[in-house]
Order: sequence, then structure tokens, then C-alpha cells
Amino acid sequence: MKKVYVVQLSSEEREQLQELVKKGNGKKGQRPSALKLTRARILLKADQTEGASAWPDAEIAEALDVSPKTVFNIRKKWVELGLEQALERRPQQNYRQPKLDGKAEAKLVACSCGPPPEGRSKWTLRLLADKAVELELVDSISPETIRQTLKKTSSSRG
Repeated sequence: MKKVYVVQLSSEEREQLQELVKKGNGKKGQRPSALKLTRARILLKADQTEGASAWPDAEIAEALDVSPKTVFNIRKKWVELGLEQALERRPQQNYRQPKLDGKAEAKLVACSCGPPPEGRSKWTLRLLADKAVELELVDSISPETIRQTLKKTSSSRG
């Protein structure tokens, strides 16, 4: 059985959401995203406080052109995490630190602009990856990372 999350906004929360939707002003005078405005509208329509007529999830979804699952998720976020978290986008969690910092990139570019190894006519991405490991710029690196790094520069490898 699906759990029911009941949205009962306080008068302050309701006023805040109505102002956000009406004026379209976010924090520091910035315009809020369309996602934030849609979430605010969902919460206003789902409000079951006395005197407020709550809409069913299917009607909210149809009126705001979102899926019923989205309405359910916003209700759930509001109940579990509060108003601010229900309105905001979830922060990205899969961010990785770059393998190469600025100095390492500069050394890599300088190496690629220099003469190729003996017996070779030009640098390949695999050779540059091996050279980066040899120079102890990184422990390991893929040729694709080398390609992306060199693509950012306007230098020519030949």
C-alpha cells in the first residue's frame, strides 16, 4: 500500500509560496527556476489545511503538466525534509576532482608540443598518457583524459 503524505502548509509557508509564484522573485532578487515555480504550485494545490481545497495528485499533475509521481515525490520531500528542500534541486553527488591540475596540464601541453619520442613521427594520446605517468604528473590516466585536456587548449601537436 502506498503511503500518503499530507501537505498542511502554515500560513507563513503559504504566503511565501504564493508570493514566489505571483512575483517570480527568488532570493536576492534572482528569478527562480521553472522547476522551483512548478514545485511551489504543486505544494499550493496539494495543501490540505483548513479552508484550503486540496487537489488529488492526478488533477495536479494534469493541470501543471507533470507526472503524478512528481507530485507524490514533492509531497514526500515536503513532509520529510521541509519546504526549502522540497523546492530546491537535489545537489549533484557524482562530481569528481580532475586528474590534472593547471601545472600538470601545462607540462602535458609543453610535452605534446615538443619533439616526439625517438622512433615516432608524432605524439599519440597513448604515448602522452604514458609520459604523464613517467613524469609523475599522475598515478594513472587514460588517453581519453589526455584528449579532453589537449582539446581545451589551442595548441597544435604537430
